[in-house]
Amino acid sequence: MSDTQTLIENRPPSVATLFLERVDAAPDAEAFRYPVPPASGEGPDDWRSLSWRQSADRVLAIAAGLIDLGVRPEERVAIASATRLEWILADLGILCAGAATTTVYPSTNAEETVYILADSGSRVLIAEDAAQLAKARERRAELPDLAHVVVVNEEDAIPAEGDPGGWVLTLTELERRGAEHLAGNPDVVRKRIDAITAGQLATLIYTSGTTGRPKGVRLPHDNWSYMARAIEASGLVTHEDVQYLWLPLAHVFGKVLISAQIGVGHVTAVDGRIDKIIENLPVVRPTYMAAVPRIFEKVYNGVAAKARAGGGAKYKIFQWAAGVAREYAKATQDNLRRTGTASAPTGLALKHAVADKLVYAKLREAFGGRLRAAVSGSAALAPDIGYFFSGAGIHILEGYGLTESSAASFVNPGENYRTGTVGKPLPGTEVRIADDGEILLRGPGIMEGYHGLPEKTAEVLESDGWLHTGDIGELSPDGFLRITDRKKDLIKTSGGKYIAPAEVEGRFKAVCPFVSNILVHGADRNFCTALIALDEATVTGWAAEHGMEGKPYADVLASQELEALIAGYVDRLNEGLQRWQTIKKFRILPRDLDIEHGELTPSLKLKRPVVEREYRHLLDEMYDGARES
Repeated sequence: MSDTQTLIENRPPSVATLFLERVDAAPDAEAFRYPVPPASGEGPDDWRSLSWRQSADRVLAIAAGLIDLGVRPEERVAIASATRLEWILADLGILCAGAATTTVYPSTNAEETVYILADSGSRVLIAEDAAQLAKARERRAELPDLAHVVVVNEEDAIPAEGDPGGWVLTLTELERRGAEHLAGNPDVVRKRIDAITAGQLATLIYTSGTTGRPKGVRLPHDNWSYMARAIEASGLVTHEDVQYLWLPLAHVFGKVLISAQIGVGHVTAVDGRIDKIIENLPVVRPTYMAAVPRIFEKVYNGVAAKARAGGGAKYKIFQWAAGVAREYAKATQDNLRRTGTASAPTGLALKHAVADKLVYAKLREAFGGRLRAAVSGSAALAPDIGYFFSGAGIHILEGYGLTESSAASFVNPGENYRTGTVGKPLPGTEVRIADDGEILLRGPGIMEGYHGLPEKTAEVLESDGWLHTGDIGELSPDGFLRITDRKKDLIKTSGGKYIAPAEVEGRFKAVCPFVSNILVHGADRNFCTALIALDEATVTGWAAEHGMEGKPYADVLASQELEALIAGYVDRLNEGLQRWQTIKKFRILPRDLDIEHGELTPSLKLKRPVVEREYRHLLDEMYDGARES
């Protein structure tokens, strides 16, 4: 048996056990870094650290506090909070109590939050602030199982008229109760941990979905223990890494990173404030970071916009350097695949060295200067964006997985990564491609099923363990997976041609630095159209350079100049497409798509039915009387 097989097959039944092992192995090593804003509200944050032992003190107190509140094994405790240190400590406390975490995005509206709390039967809600507390309080009558709300921000834990006694308490109070409970019964939490079985429910994650009510995905303890060991065995991260974690922990992609950290033992700097990413990177100086494609797209568009604002010469240098980066990345990746050496032709290598001094080095410094690898997941990364960053020395390793497979089923293997693929399966995960191209997965990371929905479970999970992902893909002879599209999102035109909209959308994001979101439409139509949402900051900068400074943003969007600009990028896109894929007409949307309007999921995936329904009038307008083919 190989070392990898031994590591995975001898995994403990739970991450709670792994956590105690990590604490025992390195009690004084740094585990987490977290920001503390200045009291004045001005100036930089003060970053502080917790060791593994200090983290364990809080985690065990939270676990004991929940036990003191009467929480029993497998009962659900919900967390509605942005990504922050307390989210991680609370989640680990829940797991160590033998209970199960129900994750709730803080952006989820009150109606859906109440649905998730009720459907999961959550006994306790750990709410970040007054806004999350209010969602449960205003509809408490619909939540008969909810016995307590624990508020993280102490100043927001204000009891209201009509609250049952003790219904609201602070996280500090919970930890105090737990410490007192441990003083009288010091083994209470360890007994709970020792009693955890591999198949015991650990997490309920409600898929945000693009249509209908969310479904609760049941993930047992063994899923997370397997993920911790499989990621450790992959060699993707080491105990010397510093991870910058800002992804939403209510999402499975963020959640799996906690398991990986516990398995490997590296440092995690945690701060979920999206507006602080650019400020935090040079402070944290991460060696490893996970993100969704939209972040890399925004960075690329921001760099291009800055170069454009610097004048024609600077923009030409950037465009030249971007082309060199892509050419260099393709050449080195191809040579590595063929010969085992990541080399480039001499002339290209010389051009790359010049471009590195002019452009790439500054870009790497913006990421903190030490970034060894970035993992991209949740949606497809446009290959041209991936090649650009690869050539610039920022190595983006695409991965793939679902909530139903505990997030990390595939990931690119370190230095041998291939842009445009999601890499190879994690050790212990099996894959096969069905006759219709659908990707099927089987292994220890696969969910138990959907909570209370046996019929829905049977639709995707076969009796022999194979999960139908709903994604279309293809495997290379040496095992690299390429995702081509969502099975349900494939467009079939009235002419009988199949089109993968995500592929066309990704290509457009790579050629147009002004785009934020794009939806390609064409099902049962005789040609394709697009709804294009632009990035306001980038467009505003362009407008100022073209005599429209100070004009209302709506007027800029409606201008002929902007229409012509975007049309030029659509033409560039069409040059690389098959005739039936080309965008014949497009409309610029009056604003960007967002979560608040229900057009994007919390993980920033496009909700096609919502957008098509909202902008049906624009789609109909483009096809009205049209006869193009």
